[in-house]
Amino acid sequence: MSTEKKELLTAYEKAVADGVDPRCIPQKLSGEVPVGSEIVYPDYPANDHDTWQILFTRQMGLLEGRVCNEYIQGTRLMGFSPDKIPFLGQLSGVLSQETNWKVARVPGLIHEENFFELLRQRIFSSTDYIRGKEELDYTPAPDLFHDIFGHMPLLTNPNFANFYQKFGEAALKAEGEQHIWLERFHWFTAEFGLINTEEGRRIYGAGIVSSLNEVQHALSDAVEVKPFDPETIVNQEYEVWHLQPVLFAIESFEQLEEGFNRWTRLQGLL
Repeated sequence: MSTEKKELLTAYEKAVADGVDPRCIPQKLSGEVPVGSEIVYPDYPANDHDTWQILFTRQMGLLEGRVCNEYIQGTRLMGFSPDKIPFLGQLSGVLSQETNWKVARVPGLIHEENFFELLRQRIFSSTDYIRGKEELDYTPAPDLFHDIFGHMPLLTNPNFANFYQKFGEAALKAEGEQHIWLERFHWFTAEFGLINTEEGRRIYGAGIVSSLNEVQHALSDAVEVKPFDPETIVNQEYEVWHLQPVLFAIESFEQLEEGFNRWTRLQGLL
């Protein structure tokens, strides 16, 4: 692969090109996927519910005093409990009521065009399978714990929900290097974002929230935290499967929504 072509690959595509886990290769959807009330709750074995309980209980304990209040409020609205894996159809109903979003059941990591189109429609794509116990501490592949526990609570927040819909809209219009810029923006906000609050700096990104190691790492002195600035973010490179040495902190979810809107308008993406 030429150096020029590799430079235009996303961080995930570079990792896959270097021989990383094939489960992380995005797949294109071949047809419609079930959304909301069309989703059927799987017949999970007891071992899967046990895995959810282990992960949920551990992460909620680690997040105490580390995660933002908006996330905690979202978990309450979602009705999360350690007892059983949540039902995507019910979670879709909660999001529909709170922020006019829905949930779609997808088979795994989907192609970015499918993902962005669903975001544009205010539909969050989620898997409905959970990692095995051999990957409790870390899995490179998508699973329902990351999708549900990591991402969905913040979709109950109006500003974040609006930002995410606009992200999908902008990403569908992106060309050339703009794809890389938006991928970085997503990484340093939706996946690995921090927020400054009256109580101190807190986590909101799903990649941190759902990760054992990142939760303990993200607020440590080992991380350089930069103020939220779209131009700086889109020029910040990162590697996918390493603890993150550089993160960005927003001051509010209003700032995230408004800052993204301003930047994308300047880029001709909205």
